[in-house]
Amino acid sequence: MPPPEGPVLVYDGDCGFCTSVAAGISRHWRVPAAAMAWQDLGAGGLAELGLTPEDAQQAAWWVDPDGRRFRGHLAVAEALMAAGGWRRMVGAVLMVPPVSWAAALGYRLVVRYRYRLPGSTDACRTGEPPSVPGSG
Repeated sequence: MPPPEGPVLVYDGDCGFCTSVAAGISRHWRVPAAAMAWQDLGAGGLAELGLTPEDAQQAAWWVDPDGRRFRGHLAVAEALMAAGGWRRMVGAVLMVPPVSWAAALGYRLVVRYRYRLPGSTDACRTGEPPSVPGSG
């Protein structure tokens, strides 16, 4: 599936926690953007965004219309800034050191232990590569 026009939040659609977070953030966007599971994009859609399946397996990504890519906690910050009000402020703060350093560490911890978070699935365990649609 090709990516839509405008900013795109790419997340792991096999993870219930990631899917819930992406849906929760996207409900508040004030810009025309899309939250898409990397599995739905497939290898071809990811390539159009300048990403590989390996990139998408490792972290969430925000890709803006100019092709700039933001990984991990910066992707979350950009997605929050696409919303209004307090979410936009939180996103902006997450990009400023030293808060961004703590956010990067927090993101890595969430990725590592997401299988223990509400809504997680077996696919949330790191080290088990999920299937890659459109790559075989």
